Amino acid sequence: MALGEFELIKRYFYQSARAFGVQMGIGDDCALLQAPEGKVIAVSMDTLVGGIHFPRNADPELIAERALRVNLSDLAAMGAEPLWFTLGLTMPKVDERWMEGFARGLFTVADEYNIALVGGDTTRGPLAITIQVHGAVESDHALMRANARVGDLIYVTGNVGDAAAALAVIRQELTVGKSAFNYFMSHYYRPQPRLKEAKMLRGISQCAIDVSDGLLADLGHICEESGVGAKIDLERIPVSTALNKVAEAEQIADWALAGGDDYQLCFTVSPDKLGQVQALIDAGKLHANAIGEIVKGSGVEVLLEGEVFEPKRRGYNHFDTDA
Repeated sequence: MALGEFELIKRYFYQSARAFGVQMGIGDDCALLQAPEGKVIAVSMDTLVGGIHFPRNADPELIAERALRVNLSDLAAMGAEPLWFTLGLTMPKVDERWMEGFARGLFTVADEYNIALVGGDTTRGPLAITIQVHGAVESDHALMRANARVGDLIYVTGNVGDAAAALAVIRQELTVGKSAFNYFMSHYYRPQPRLKEAKMLRGISQCAIDVSDGLLADLGHICEESGVGAKIDLERIPVSTALNKVAEAEQIADWALAGGDDYQLCFTVSPDKLGQVQALIDAGKLHANAIGEIVKGSGVEVLLEGEVFEPKRRGYNHFDTDA
């Protein structure tokens, strides 16, 4: 006999709510949550659809890890500390083995980042996962897209392009060895939300975004919201050794600029705060590279050896399958 909704929730998703501010978690019509004193609540929600955002036949543990990690990345982009999340799960049927793996992956990440599941919903339909995350940040330390100013330097953490290469491997468009395969799959299914980096940047940067739709597209969002333009140097954009080994320069440029799904932070720093950022970088606490500058105008211009470089594409469009 198939499990009903309430039995399913109780078996796989119920946990005693011991996280900060949880007066009532799972088990009633609403969760009752107490906001941290002196902070504002940051809320974000993403939906991942099977066959579009992840392969339907992927390991459910990895699907769950990816789903929660990419949502936590939104909190990092605002400089917020994770607190709670809710889960909406739609699936064609109840598969208990699948549910066990999914719940295991979900709570592995929840425990790693100290975020509590406080509610949600389950229903029948095509496989889709909706997660809403809640975090807290002091309002004057929130990293907002609208805060870039002309003269700011543009930085990006880590490397970009690896997740796009991983997707090419998944689609069997790229063949790699075992070591590279494991490296790229880890970056795709287990992206690292840059929460520690965001915490370091509070009071130093005022503007950030996570690289989900592609570096050009996401930096373009900053430019649009801030009413500015940007110039970036293709040669300064950080890519991994693994990526350099498996693709030619033209393909690497496309993946790094427009591939997306890397969930690195792209952030800006005013000239008077550059010394503080460099000190963190020199101390090995912050892995980030300056890639360009905020300028007057609009849009993002890419330079290669001082000349304008026209990319093949600008990023991922959720309603354009050719993006």
